[in-house]
Amino acid sequence: MKRIAIFICLLFTGFLLQAQAKIGINGEIDWEKFEFNARLSLDLFSAKVRLPAGRIQAEEILREEYPRRVRPYLLALPVDSANTLGDWISKRYYNIQKLDALSLSAREVPPNLSPDLTTMNGSYIVSLFGLSSDLMEHSRAEELPRILNPVSAASYTGIIILADEPLPVHGRNSSALTLPCVLPRVWDANMNLIYELNTIDPRRNLRPYERSQDEPSALPRINMDEKLPRDRFLKNVVVRYVNPDKIFASSPSGMDEELERLVGPNPLRILAREVYGLRPTDPVIDVEDAYTILANENNRRLLREGRVAIVLNKNVLKSTGQ
Repeated sequence: MKRIAIFICLLFTGFLLQAQAKIGINGEIDWEKFEFNARLSLDLFSAKVRLPAGRIQAEEILREEYPRRVRPYLLALPVDSANTLGDWISKRYYNIQKLDALSLSAREVPPNLSPDLTTMNGSYIVSLFGLSSDLMEHSRAEELPRILNPVSAASYTGIIILADEPLPVHGRNSSALTLPCVLPRVWDANMNLIYELNTIDPRRNLRPYERSQDEPSALPRINMDEKLPRDRFLKNVVVRYVNPDKIFASSPSGMDEELERLVGPNPLRILAREVYGLRPTDPVIDVEDAYTILANENNRRLLREGRVAIVLNKNVLKSTGQ
């Protein structure tokens, strides 16, 4: 009994010290990489940790505190123009168990001490690709609207929507930069929905466009031998966010090579005319551009495969989580 009492006393003391410890956190969403970065800082004096013997103890405190500290940031993650991840949990579109599993899937950077040896810092990187896959619960893609009047439209290899400048906000007398979110939608000027999560075929096997090493100047072709995506641009997300530099690169297509693997050498480039939503996340495109997509069966396939990129202002592609 005496040993049990001592163990309980030590355990309670540990919890008390952990509760008194000063732990700071900085969170940032990198929308181009589609990941959430968290940095925790433990004040060693407040945690009563003495170096060098207490280093392992400090690392354990950070690991134990990480899930609780990071949860508010993930709950504040914007899913669409009107809802955060916390809203989706409230509406039972998602749950806390999946949220905790998402946070625990983080890649941990080995903790390090500050130069003055007063703080232990830990960094964690949460990939949001798993979240996007979790939200994709439909079994087949929704049928895209058909164009009643025949329209001649060229075939393209992908779709790029340019929305990096301030745009008029639909329904308001104001303008704003288009903001990123997990599940953006694309509308036409008549407010017909053109593209969203349910447009994507969940059974797609998205393969990259690749250039031949023997003929670098030749146009890329889809690599039919590759079964699984090798890079982030080919994973399950509704759109890929890129900065303007990605479409003005020194390559044969004028695009960043990674982006080209998704949208190919001849993408349809569309200027967004407005932005829509409580949070301005949804580009609005001209009806003529929507017809160019919907009137051509190949271009409709691009939507089902998710070969869509949105160019946003650099200032919005990294944001704090709360």
